[in-house]
Amino acid sequence: MTVTLMWEARAVPGRGEELLAWARAQELPSRPLRRETFRAPQDRVLVLTWWDAEPDADLPELPEPGGEMVTRAVHRWRFESVDVSAG
Repeated sequence: MTVTLMWEARAVPGRGEELLAWARAQELPSRPLRRETFRAPQDRVLVLTWWDAEPDADLPELPEPGGEMVTRAVHRWRFESVDVSAG
């Protein structure tokens, strides 16, 4: 089974690049099947990690960035893959 962890944070205005660099530099104690990092308007950063695990497995997640870098607590969601389609 594939589980995807979603981590999303919103930087203090003007600090989006700093938050993006911080998120990309974070190492996890084990390697996911895949890790993808995104940026969006309003200085948002999104990191998705895919794991071969059960939905309730204890999996490593990115930590909270320093409080001075973000406008609110990180949002986290966990998804279970149900379908994969090519192009």
